[in-house]
Amino acid sequence: MSKQAPIYGFNTNQRLFVGYTLAILVDLVVLNLFNEYWTFVSFSSFSVSLAAAVLMQVLLKASIKAEHKIAAYFMAKEGVWPKVMRGVSSYIILVGSKFLILEVLNIVFGNNIQFTGPWNGVIAFIAVVFAILLAEKIVAKIYFSLNDSELHTEQVA
Repeated sequence: MSKQAPIYGFNTNQRLFVGYTLAILVDLVVLNLFNEYWTFVSFSSFSVSLAAAVLMQVLLKASIKAEHKIAAYFMAKEGVWPKVMRGVSSYIILVGSKFLILEVLNIVFGNNIQFTGPWNGVIAFIAVVFAILLAEKIVAKIYFSLNDSELHTEQVA
């Protein structure tokens, strides 16, 4: 007599939890690598960098969600003008949100986080954000490449 071993999967809440936890950990690694190896980025402690990673993740996801929502609004309309407005609004949200995030970090953490260098640290901050997005993309690519091509169950004796 044989029975099937259970297939373990994730429900939506579990996938979201694992996804956001992984993204925050990736952000944390990137922030601390910049802190250690680039003088333009400084965190007063690991705890501050962890809190910043969580806050940045929330704010980055919110800005991307806002951009998608506004893009969908303009994509539903016909003509050239809505397409132009979609491009302009996407640019404003995706670039402008970085300045907003930088200011929120400044308000929340004050001197515990410092981005210095050209343009009063804006270049350093944007470099960090792009590095975070690139690292998240690489981790996601690795994760999805590990997907089983077939779902199967093992026979257990």
